Amino acid sequence: MSTPSKIIYTFTDEAPALATYSLLPIVEAFAASADISVETRDISLAGRILASFADRLDADKRIDDDLAKLAELTLQPDANIIKLPNISASVPQLKAAIAELQAQGYNIPDFPEDPQNDEDKEVRGRYAKILGSAVNPVLREGNSDRRAPAAVKAYARKHPHSMGKWSMASQSHADYMRGGDFFSSEQSITMAKAGDVRIEFVGKDGKVEVKKQLALQEGEVFDSMFMSCRKLRDFFEKTLQDCKETGVMWSLHVKATMMKVSHPIVFGHAVSVYYKDVFDKYGDLFKELGVNPNNGISSVYDKIKSLPASQQEEILHDIHEVYAHRPEMAMVDSVKGITNLHIPSDVIVDASMPAMIRNSGQMWGKDGKQKDTKAVMPESTYARIYQEMINFCKTNGAFDPTTMGTVPNVGLMAQKAEEYGSHDKTFEMTADGTMRVVAADGTVLMQHQVEAGDIWRACQTKDAPIRDWVKLAVTRARQSNTPAIFWLDPERAHDRELQKKVELYLKDYDLSGLDIRMMGYNEAIRVSMERMIRGQDTISVTGNVLRDYLTDLFPIMELGTSAKMLSIVPLMAGGGMYETGAGGSAPKHVQQLVEENYLRWDSLGEFLALAVSLEETGIKTNNAKAKVLGKTLDQATGKLLDNNKSPARKVGEIDNRGSHFYLALYWAQALAEQNDDAELKARFTPLAKQLTEQEATIVAELAAVQGKPVDIGGYYRSNPELTSKVMRPSATFNAALAALNA
Repeated sequence: MSTPSKIIYTFTDEAPALATYSLLPIVEAFAASADISVETRDISLAGRILASFADRLDADKRIDDDLAKLAELTLQPDANIIKLPNISASVPQLKAAIAELQAQGYNIPDFPEDPQNDEDKEVRGRYAKILGSAVNPVLREGNSDRRAPAAVKAYARKHPHSMGKWSMASQSHADYMRGGDFFSSEQSITMAKAGDVRIEFVGKDGKVEVKKQLALQEGEVFDSMFMSCRKLRDFFEKTLQDCKETGVMWSLHVKATMMKVSHPIVFGHAVSVYYKDVFDKYGDLFKELGVNPNNGISSVYDKIKSLPASQQEEILHDIHEVYAHRPEMAMVDSVKGITNLHIPSDVIVDASMPAMIRNSGQMWGKDGKQKDTKAVMPESTYARIYQEMINFCKTNGAFDPTTMGTVPNVGLMAQKAEEYGSHDKTFEMTADGTMRVVAADGTVLMQHQVEAGDIWRACQTKDAPIRDWVKLAVTRARQSNTPAIFWLDPERAHDRELQKKVELYLKDYDLSGLDIRMMGYNEAIRVSMERMIRGQDTISVTGNVLRDYLTDLFPIMELGTSAKMLSIVPLMAGGGMYETGAGGSAPKHVQQLVEENYLRWDSLGEFLALAVSLEETGIKTNNAKAKVLGKTLDQATGKLLDNNKSPARKVGEIDNRGSHFYLALYWAQALAEQNDDAELKARFTPLAKQLTEQEATIVAELAAVQGKPVDIGGYYRSNPELTSKVMRPSATFNAALAALNA
């Protein structure tokens, strides 16, 4: 007998949230046939803001802290969570969301950029917990298993995406620091036993300031490292001079969303170095106005609006004068004049670098033309893998999606592993001195000599996630009969500690017949690419940041997007979280919907995640119907791909809503045709017949609304009634779904 089943479906932001209004009613209707309830949890940026300030809101405007509730759920063995992409907010995005919510009548405070009192500091502290990647580290109580489903890979081979041609004469390249960065300064230890440690700053006067106290577990790997501000700025200037001399376009690639403390500072230095003349001339005025280069050159444009028109024009003239003697910079939007340094969330390295490599190693210039580009990534730890791929493409040409193999990933990310858990242990130095990690007995475990402006950070990786990571790697290698490579760099202190553990924990498993190796990053990516162009598959077993970077890099080459990857998080407590892809282009999708009532967001990631979720529900709760739903959903997804019913790009073609209709049609047909469950067959046969007969009517109703502007009542927190009306425009389809469980 089956036990009650429940799937938690996250409500997030932008295009994925809009798509939810269309897809969720289908999911609820089909899941009900197997006695599965589907509940939503709001982890959108707006929802998290309102939950953080519930004490300031009237009772009718308060919402629950769903992120905290989900975090608790991940520790339960029956957790079953569908996790959609959410905004990792930069400061400009956060401020825009706050302004929208205030306009909607929510009594929340402004974001205090320069806190002046204890209340400001308390408010800023609440907002700090919302900035950047504030969701994933909280929910990821398991490691990552990401791969391209067979149906998706087959579709990419039959319908290959465009790949830019590479030339051996290309001047495009990655550039990174050769000293003074986090890689060159990293130190790492493994705790022989559990104990408390202190992070301390010792000033030149000998005064000790305790920055942070931590309780570390036995076997925990603990790292410390710093980036030199002086060497970073020298590096930026050197790259700019090189581009000026060679005529190669300049671009910056960081991850200010996930690395929400350190990388905005790095971004800010790039802004103030590129526009050095402007910041030197107006430094005092900018300080008075509250200009923050960490928020991009847009901070200057925003803050000078309070000045007299003549003074604004003078500053804008001086900004434009900078472009006369600085190298050309890559553009985010050539038409609107938005540069690579506009806001830190515009260019995210794990999305921007694969796009550049797929595009012949080129980015867009101010004239709207593609050009060879220097991709500046200060931190050398991971930048080298991109240079390796660029070298490979120069030698071998562009990858061929019709023949290339695949590189799935097993990623170490549980319990805020490695750099992605460093935010609360990252400090921008205000004076020269020594940063050190000290044991409870006073023993100095690690230390660095630092200067004012340097960025120092510490990272933790607990032993249990490492053990689970090794187990998951062996399991995936065995299940898929695929070689697996642990990407561990012998030149990196942290990886040397990990390698000791991996070698030890691999002894717990029968490795007969398996091909499991350990390689440095450069060798690992070269071997993987050599195998890939021969149609062979290789599992990458990596740390947290490489997990993030590689699960964009390889899928964008293989599939044209990372949103089509199957992303499973087997939670360490026994439950499961199923992530549905990337949301990097979601803002443009929302803009198109509002302007043209056309949503080109592809929900394929949701389809794939839901199928696995249903299958796991069936296994864990002895629910045979759930397993049939999962199996037939996979069949429906395959048919949708074969029949090319995924969203197109422009008005007059199928969009997200049409794709959802066809998923429902094919899913109902698969359930009507299966013979594993007679009740499901009987229930869905009438729906399959009805949708098949009314296909033309429904498609016409969906198409009729396209091409006209629509109002959804907000960007960060849209009006549910308005949005539902926009996303469910077919009365015929809505009535058929409603009748299914009537």
